[in-house]
Amino acid sequence: METPRWRVAADPETVERDLSRLVLTLVELIRQLVERQCVRRMEQGSLTDEQIEVLGVTLMRLEEAMTDLCARFELTPQDLNLDLGPLGTLLPAD
Repeated sequence: METPRWRVAADPETVERDLSRLVLTLVELIRQLVERQCVRRMEQGSLTDEQIEVLGVTLMRLEEAMTDLCARFELTPQDLNLDLGPLGTLLPAD
């Protein structure tokens, strides 16, 4: 009896969008983790006012860039939130 083989159906029309979706999902996950770390450090009082300002501007620009990239590839924030089955979704609901 022959074992079934897994096949990848790489549609040339959607491969760029699918790869972009994967990369943007990883970038969004890292962005959210960095944002949470910044908030934690701010609440602990371990950042100066100047550092808080720089981080705030940087995070806003990164969020804008993510919005622009999602629009370019016709993706929504929900498209980036992968369903991990019984574990739930990759990104927390905002």
